Order: sequence, then C-alpha cells, then structure tokens
Amino acid sequence: MYNREALPEPTLRRLPWYLAYIDMLSADHVEYVSSTSIAKAINVDASQIAKDLSYLNIRGKTRIGYEVAELRQELRFFLGFASRHDAIIVGVGSLGGALIADSGLSRYGLNIVAGYDTNPAVVGKEISGVPVYDVSRLESEGCPQEAEIGIITVPPVVAQECADLLVAVGIRALWNFTPYRIRTAADIVVQNTSIYAHLAVMYNRLEVKNDMQG
Repeated sequence: MYNREALPEPTLRRLPWYLAYIDMLSADHVEYVSSTSIAKAINVDASQIAKDLSYLNIRGKTRIGYEVAELRQELRFFLGFASRHDAIIVGVGSLGGALIADSGLSRYGLNIVAGYDTNPAVVGKEISGVPVYDVSRLESEGCPQEAEIGIITVPPVVAQECADLLVAVGIRALWNFTPYRIRTAADIVVQNTSIYAHLAVMYNRLEVKNDMQG
C-alpha cells in the first residue's frame, strides 16, 4: 500500500526519469541495475534514487541492485501509466490536434476519446480516429464515456470559461496548456504545462550565459 500523501512532489517528478532509463535497460534485456548505475545515467545522486524508490516500497538487493522487470512494473503502476485514463480535449488547433495525434501518450495511459472546438474547419472530422465535436455538444450532452481528465488547449482569454465548463460536466482533473492560471474548486486536480513559460525560462537563462561569455 502506497502512502501517496507523503510523497514529495520533487520525487514524483523524478520517477518518470527513472522509468525512462529502466525502459531502455528492459529493451536491452538487462536483468539488474544498481542505484549507482541509474545515478550515472540520469545525473541524480544514488542516495536520492534509493530514497525516492523507498516511497514505493522498492529496495534493491545487496551487491545485485534492482530487478529491472520488477522495477519497471512497479514504476508504471505507481505512476498510473499501466492504467487507461480517458480524457477529452477542448481546443483542437495546432497544439490540441498534435496531442490527439500523438500515439505516444497512450503508452503512458492517456486515452483521448473526443475533441471539442468551435471552428467549423475541424468540427465533424476525426484526428487519428478521435472525433471532434462542436463544444456546444459538451454543454448539452456532458462527457463521453468515462472521461475524467480535461485537456485545455484554447486561447488564454477563454481558458477559465473552458475550465468551468469541464468541471460542470463532471471532469475531475484539468491539464492546462494555456499560460492563464485557471481557478477552480479545491477538489479538482489542476496541472499547468505552459510551453511559453518554459520558453521564457530557457531564453532568460540563455541570455544570462551569453552575458557571462560576452
């Protein structure tokens, strides 16, 4: 039994790094790996890796390390990648359409079942087998199937309106790709992923390095 409430967020953010490396080892048919080897590969201290994995009740064996197959299975299960999570997406522009077409997301458990937009150019069409409806259908019929995640890829000016609609139709978690900080009830999970914010940080750090070298 996992104590998820005790898990620090930095640890949760590192776990997918470990899984990515373990996936590579699994593909190469490696059977065991030490925390030291993982540390060298992803530049995280070995003691930190051991501590992070202890939250999942995973401990390596002396002089052998972790069993790759078991570690991979436990990480995928704990991170939710081994289960299917149905989602809908509002805003089927260039970014929204790309997310729907990204088959790689399904390997991590995300199953986009429908898209919604107001643009007649995309409404009524399919992207990689996923139907795109007019957003009015979401208002009148609610969420399709068992969707519990709403992905927001709309212009910032309508981000809050979109979030309110998704919550109203029963969505329990919002993945917000806009730079607008949406406000919602405390029992709704919100994950902000602003590409623009990451670009700003990268540009700023690049300028600092340029100034230091100049």
